[in-house]
Amino acid sequence: MKKTKNIFWVLSIFLLTLYSCSNDTDDSVKLLNKVIATSTDGTSATTLFTYNGNEIVSIDGVQKHVDFTYADGLISKIETLNKTNQLLETIEYTYVAGELVRAKSTKNYIINYIHNSDETVSYERLDINSGNQEVKMYHGVLYFQNENLIKDERVLDNTASDVLSKYTISFDYDTKHNPFYNVLGYRKLLNCNEAISFNNSLISTVITSVAKDDQISSSAKFYKNSFTYDLENYPIEQVSENAVSENGNTGYLKSEYFY
Repeated sequence: MKKTKNIFWVLSIFLLTLYSCSNDTDDSVKLLNKVIATSTDGTSATTLFTYNGNEIVSIDGVQKHVDFTYADGLISKIETLNKTNQLLETIEYTYVAGELVRAKSTKNYIINYIHNSDETVSYERLDINSGNQEVKMYHGVLYFQNENLIKDERVLDNTASDVLSKYTISFDYDTKHNPFYNVLGYRKLLNCNEAISFNNSLISTVITSVAKDDQISSSAKFYKNSFTYDLENYPIEQVSENAVSENGNTGYLKSEYFY
């Protein structure tokens, strides 16, 4: 599934795994400067991060370059350039009372968010077709615990009327520092999966199911990460199973973190 592949490309290379737990700048906090990811065939890819204080300015990788724009301490725009085909995607973010309510992409989709009283977040994705009409693709709920995203439950809406298709991804975490949590404003970006969590994801479980005519078929996949930490409990090395790196290589992926 293309969507799943994209999710775990982000998981393995950590190009967008950034998290902010505070609006205050602390000179003693660590900010990630570089990631070197190496696949099983020995091919490596380097990703560089630049900042202005604790605001992320850009992320530069082998295949992609990402620029960030802030407004009032919140990330208002992310521009991603694919260096291979020179295609540019811009996502603009809208907030109400400091909480994300909309993400709109130049790739003709919108994600709307509703923050519920039980601290879950409901959402829906709408694609804009050639007739400028909004087509509902899926809807779901995000679940949080201890400042971590623990589950994303999704129901696909672009299926036949007699088919119920579901997608769920859940995360299990360590108790250490996400190396990007000091970056301002990123925890608000609900479209970034486990990147917004306080800790590091050790296991990601993806379950898909399709129900039709009283018949249910389902499958589950598990993606594991192991970490080595420094004395301040920040990851300095990550090994991911079944990963897809930025350069397209698959298999075990080792990522080294430099602060």
